[in-house]
Amino acid sequence: MIAVDLLKQMISIPSFSKEESGTADLLTDYLEKQGCRVKRKGNNIWTSSAEDPGKPNILINSHHDTVRPVSGWKTDPFEPLEQGDKLIGLGSNDAGASVVALIHAFLELKSTPPPFNITLLLSAEEEISGKGGVESVLDQLPQIQFGIVGEPTSMKVAVAEKGLIVVDGVASGKSGHAARNEGDNAIYKALKDIELLKHLKFAKVSNLLGPVKVSVTQIEAGTQHNVVPGHCHFVIDVRTTDSYTNEEVMDILQNTTKSQLTPRSLRLNSSGLPSDHTAWPTIKELGLKTYGSPTLSDQALMSFPTVKMGPGESSRSHTAGEFIKKSEIEEGIKGYKRFLNHLRF
Repeated sequence: MIAVDLLKQMISIPSFSKEESGTADLLTDYLEKQGCRVKRKGNNIWTSSAEDPGKPNILINSHHDTVRPVSGWKTDPFEPLEQGDKLIGLGSNDAGASVVALIHAFLELKSTPPPFNITLLLSAEEEISGKGGVESVLDQLPQIQFGIVGEPTSMKVAVAEKGLIVVDGVASGKSGHAARNEGDNAIYKALKDIELLKHLKFAKVSNLLGPVKVSVTQIEAGTQHNVVPGHCHFVIDVRTTDSYTNEEVMDILQNTTKSQLTPRSLRLNSSGLPSDHTAWPTIKELGLKTYGSPTLSDQALMSFPTVKMGPGESSRSHTAGEFIKKSEIEEGIKGYKRFLNHLRF
């Protein structure tokens, strides 16, 4: 299977976020050999089926960067290994399978195009939501009316996705000598705020995405055993929904705590397909299962309506022994073609 062979080549080339030049070269060369005119910025590459100004523009997108391999791999993560229907290798599931499935759906649709222009974008830095990724090229694409983001969803359609805010918290006290009961311990202040965050309930709950989720994931304080720390730093992972803007969530968090909270970014917003969007009839006609996704993707950086859909399972991502089934890639190509052929604007 040609798509599987391409994925095996991708796996064999390390493509960590910001270090994807090798896979960008491979994919550029592959598409050009198929007669595509490829554009590139950094490690993002894209090509269009047509550029008819009278037709709507549809974006199909996935990413070719990977996380670094976690501990526990029993095989070489960069040596693609076939075991029956499985293809094992780093990035095979997230999101190499979506990349090769979108490419081959795109190539097959070029000969009998649907009534809209299709732009295929294979982007970089998705795993770190980097500014050199999809965000850096969206303004160079045609005006997009709708997008499909390829991620492992078992070909279910994620019609909404949680956003993300990473927050740095600082609890301030006063340093002193531990033996003399001096100072004002910043750790204790931080713990009070962390306890409040643990039990914080947001009043509005999204129908598709559920509640806003707040998790304290890191904490650091102190310089030595006999010094009461004057500052305690902690990190909060916040998964936002369409019930609140990211700015509103930050206001609620800051009003809950005495610690100083600073968001690293407010640009990774929750997204959702409007209830009156023209993609809904296609989803219903094809009998596709829909859900709200708790995980973040490049959808968060797109201002136009999108869905998330692709071969593989999210639970395999970022794990030792990551794999995709070859049959899932084949079904992915068929699923993308079926969706695009039924889509009407």
